[in-house]
Amino acid sequence: MLKVLVPLDGSENANRVLDHLMKLRALSGELDLHLLNVQIPIDGHARSFVSHDDLETWHREEGLAALATARAALDAAGLPYTHHIAVGHVADTIVRYATEHRFDKIVMGTHGRGALLQALLGSVAHAVLERSPVPVTLVKPLPPG
Repeated sequence: MLKVLVPLDGSENANRVLDHLMKLRALSGELDLHLLNVQIPIDGHARSFVSHDDLETWHREEGLAALATARAALDAAGLPYTHHIAVGHVADTIVRYATEHRFDKIVMGTHGRGALLQALLGSVAHAVLERSPVPVTLVKPLPPG
């Protein structure tokens, strides 16, 4: 069974990955799907005003909200999955999680930006692709029209 990590941020581009996963399942058989949302840590003075428990609750709620559409789609399709919420630098956390938990593959969406815009803004998908020892499949959005 192919063990697949699916990092999702709740965006339409990220959720487009689900169509790809359903096709992959049809070709490969059963998948061991793991959805991962990575929350950006709150640092600095803000932490002095919020309790650790409140911060954990906030990260969990934000993560569940980001995964809600994907979870509903997978539930409707009858595809089993496990979901995870982590806190950290997004690309590094995805790569570390995939490596530590011995995933066979990472499947994630991209925003489909050009190389110049990507160079200026950076890209989580690009960073994961460069840093991951685990194979990465990027799912681009369809061109307009």
